[in-house]
Amino acid sequence: MVAIVKPDPAVRTRPARQAEPRPDRKQAILLAAEKLFAKHGYHAVSIRQIADEAAVPLALVGYYYGQKHELFQAIFAHWNRTIEERLAALQAVSHDPQDPDTLRRIIEAFTLPVLRLRASAEGEYYALLVARELYNSPEEAAPVLRAYFDPMAHAFIDALHQALPHATRAQVAWCYQFGLGALLHHLRDTRVERLSLGQNQPFDPAAGELLVTFIAGGIRAALPPPGPSEGPQAHA
Repeated sequence: MVAIVKPDPAVRTRPARQAEPRPDRKQAILLAAEKLFAKHGYHAVSIRQIADEAAVPLALVGYYYGQKHELFQAIFAHWNRTIEERLAALQAVSHDPQDPDTLRRIIEAFTLPVLRLRASAEGEYYALLVARELYNSPEEAAPVLRAYFDPMAHAFIDALHQALPHATRAQVAWCYQFGLGALLHHLRDTRVERLSLGQNQPFDPAAGELLVTFIAGGIRAALPPPGPSEGPQAHA
C-alpha cells in the first residue's frame, strides 16, 4: 500500500519565478563605448573595457559592431538625428541679408541644439565625445567628419555666405571654424568655474545666448563691412 503524503499547510508554496527582461545588449555596448571614449579618449579605451562597462561577453562587441573604429563610427550614426535637428532649424531660418537678425538665428540653429544636448542626461557623453575626441583622433574621425559633419558644415557655411554676401566664401569658412572652436571649447571646458571664482558653472546652458552673441559679433567684426547697398550694419 502506497502512503499518501499530504502537503504541510505551514509550508508556503513559492510562486514560479518569472524571467527578468534582458537588457538590450547591443545598445548597452554602444552607450558604454560612448561613455568611455568621451571620458578617456579613443586610444585609451580597449574593447575589453567596453565589454566590462556594458556587462557583456567580450566576443559580443565584435559580433555586433566589428572592430573598434567601426564601433566608434556607429556612435555617430546613432546620433545623426542631432545633425538633422540642426539642419532643420537652419532650414526654418531666413537667410535674408537685409534682416539684421539673420546672422544670429543661423548661429542659434548651429549652437543651441548642441548646448541642450550637453545639458541632458541622455546626450551628455555624446556631446563631450564630439567636443573632445572627434578632432583629436584624425585617423578614426576622418570617415565620421566626411560622412556626417562636413555636409552640415557646408550647409551652414552656405547659409552664412547668403546672409553675408559682401564676404567671400573663404572668409565665411574661416569664421565658421572660429565659431565652431568657441562652441567645442564651451562643451568641454571646466576651467571657467575657477577663473570666474566660482560664479560660472561649466557647460551652463544659460551661457548659450552669450555664446551666440560672441560668435555673431566676432564674425561681423572679422569680415569687411558691407557696402552701402549690401545690407544693414546692425550688430547681432
